[in-house]
Amino acid sequence: MQSSSNQLEKKSRRLLIAASGTGGHVFPAIAVAEQLPEFEIEWLGVPDRLESQLVGDRYPMHLISVAGFQQKLGLGTLKVLFRLIRSIWKVRQILQKGRFEGVFTTGGYISAPAIIAARSLGLPVVLHESNALPGKVTRFFAPWCTAVAIGFDAAAKSLPKAKTVVVGTPVRSQFRVSLSHHDLSDLPIPEDVPLIVVVGGSQGAVAMNQLVRQAAPIWFEKGAWVVHLTGENDPDAKTLQHPQYLSLPFYQNMAALLMRANLAISRAGAGTITELTVTGTPAILIPYPFAAEDHQAFNAKVMVDAGAAKMFRQSELNAEQLQQAVLELLENRDQLEKMANYAKSIAIIDSAERTAQLVRQAL
Repeated sequence: MQSSSNQLEKKSRRLLIAASGTGGHVFPAIAVAEQLPEFEIEWLGVPDRLESQLVGDRYPMHLISVAGFQQKLGLGTLKVLFRLIRSIWKVRQILQKGRFEGVFTTGGYISAPAIIAARSLGLPVVLHESNALPGKVTRFFAPWCTAVAIGFDAAAKSLPKAKTVVVGTPVRSQFRVSLSHHDLSDLPIPEDVPLIVVVGGSQGAVAMNQLVRQAAPIWFEKGAWVVHLTGENDPDAKTLQHPQYLSLPFYQNMAALLMRANLAISRAGAGTITELTVTGTPAILIPYPFAAEDHQAFNAKVMVDAGAAKMFRQSELNAEQLQQAVLELLENRDQLEKMANYAKSIAIIDSAERTAQLVRQAL
């Protein structure tokens, strides 16, 4: 009788998760939520953002209207400030009415009203920062939080007043279920050919895609296959046709694809970097040049310093250089194997579990 009462008490524990915008914010939050079955979880999001698709009806969703501050002060700043104040008030109401025990957030501008509202009510907050260079919101609000989980050790330098814990970045469940099995039966790729996987990420891969299409013909001559995930905003996505070239806007089973790949050509978002380390995939990284404060270059440097990747600046890279860099790696299997091992050496496979445990401790 007592144990069923304890179970009921455990299940009545309530947690609000604030994660919005890109997959880099939402995927880690979902991964952590899946590791907290004893909590009733509800979600805080922004209208018309990715969380409405990714979270779906798994968790009840609360929506607030909030935006990031722009560089220049003006009328727009006042509008953003007004929306922020209104959002803080709304989140306070959500937390009070729902009797939530605390907040978990993965950064970005939605974390500002979530952190302020929670701390004004005396509730604990755990913030996860996946980037090697934390964003402005994280740097400002980290000291307010009960704990700050970081994806890369390098992030701690930018958060001197926060209680930081290195936990890695939680990855999608497909990357945790089985890393020994990679079924790509839906893609017609022969087993014994070198495979290059091109991953643009969610923010502007058009320029990188153009470089890859210009460089690819020589790779085909050498027997390589290319799976090119172009994203949905590339107007030239269908311009290259070749039997060894598969162009897709996205691919669902990324864990299997990266496990099979001999080499990835990729942007350097924190989520992508983490997935490359978990699957032990050597990479050529081309950081998105317009990322806030060039933070993708800092993420890429983590892999480069570990010996797991080579990094090129998009502004300094042409198709011929990319061609040559890829050929040199494909022709040097020993180096690829070393890079794969170096990637695995910096992976934190159980990041979701570690982050969930941090949430339990804070609450």
